[in-house]
This record gives sequence, C-alpha cells and structure tokens, in this order.
Amino acid sequence: MKPSHLFFNSAIGSQKPETIVNRQNPCPFCDVDSLTGIIEKEDSIIWLENKYPVLQNAYQTVIIETDQCQSELSEYPKEHLYKLFSFVTTRWLQMIESKKYESVLFFKNHGPMSGGSLRHPHMQIIGLKTFDTSSNITEAHFEGISIQQNKDVEFNLSTKPRMGFFEFNIVTSNIEEHNKEVADYIQAATHYLLNHFHRSCTSYNLFFYQLDDGRSACKVIPRFATSPLFVGYGIPQVSNKIEEIAKQVHSLYFSK
Repeated sequence: MKPSHLFFNSAIGSQKPETIVNRQNPCPFCDVDSLTGIIEKEDSIIWLENKYPVLQNAYQTVIIETDQCQSELSEYPKEHLYKLFSFVTTRWLQMIESKKYESVLFFKNHGPMSGGSLRHPHMQIIGLKTFDTSSNITEAHFEGISIQQNKDVEFNLSTKPRMGFFEFNIVTSNIEEHNKEVADYIQAATHYLLNHFHRSCTSYNLFFYQLDDGRSACKVIPRFATSPLFVGYGIPQVSNKIEEIAKQVHSLYFSK
C-alpha cells in the first residue's frame, strides 16, 4: 500500500528561521556568501538544496527569486518575471523527466497565512520519492469561468476549487513554449489578490501541476483562515461571486 501521509521531522522544523512575522530576524537568503548547497545560479536567481529538509523520503530544493528581499512576484519587471519563470519551470520539468520521484511538487508561499516562514521571495521544488499525488488531483479542479484565453493558454476562475471559494487557474498545452503568457497571467492574479480583491488579503500560494492529458497548470489561491468545513470534512465551497470577480479581473488587466 502506498503511503497516505508525509512524515515531517519536527526537530529540523524547529530550527527553521522565520522572517515573515519577526522582521527583525536576519534573512538567510540575503546573505548569499553564506548559502550552501547551491545547484545553479542565473543572475540573482539561485537554485539550492533546502538547508532544513523537514520531509522524509524527499529531495527538497528552494529557488531564491531575486536579491530584493522586500519585493514580490506581482511587482517584478517583465524581463525578470520571464527569466524567473523560464528558469523555474525548466528545472521543475527536468526533475519530473528524471523519473527519480513518484511526484515532483512545485509551489510558492507568500505572506503570513501561506504556510511559509521566510519573507524573501522564493519557490520550492520537492521530489517525493514514495508519495504519488496524482490521485488527489482531477482535471475538474482546473475548469472555470474564463477570464482570458487563446488556443494554447487559459486563465480562469475555478468553478470546482480544490480547497474552496476563489482559485485562479492558468492551464497551458506547453508551459515551456508559452512561458511568458503563463507568467503574465500569474502576475495579474497575484497583483489582483494583493491590491483589488479583499482588504485583508496579504497571502497567497502558487501550486503547479502536470495533468494526465499532458497539459500543465498553475493554481493561484488567496489564503485566509481555512474553512472548518474543509478542515473537518474535506468539503470545498465555491463563492456565488465568481462570475463577478472574473469580470473584474478581465476589466482591470485585459480590457485595454
């Protein structure tokens, strides 16, 4: 029987630095000369092994997005945005294609409600050696009300969210070939969440997926306190305002 839970090493977890709440703490990603386990660098983008590998049977890596500690994905100039997404998606696909892992997770935390511990912009790519996530993912999770699309990339607001309420989806037939469009839609979604969505929205997650039909997808999820219906019973909810929100995002970012 395949495992249903990942084991978390609490002893290692207790050593992790934290700079989201405690801003006075030194940021380890700013001290580039002291970084260890560096795999690859491209200008200010650094891919390295996670110094605090809290998950068992996993290969944990981090991608530092920029040398600007207080910056954020929605603020990146297009040149850096495109360079970053070309770098990270290529490395994610390389780990998948290596066939070393049952699953390869690729995600980003931002803000105090996101589950992250460091403010400095970064993403994570994690190879799970014995855990297959495919049974937890269905194509229905990426269906939604279209915000903007062409034959190769769709940006929508989910009608069947995984966790609930509002989840933006970016789905593409080829994430490497259409990397710039994917990056643009992700940046629009994150900018909307932090500036136009809800006054108390300070956090989001990005999650990337390879779907069974060969497409790639990204979910952009605003983070608040998780609904007790989802925590206790696994019941996701969908807002009755998704059409209104989809129209607003289109008007703000794509109607010019």
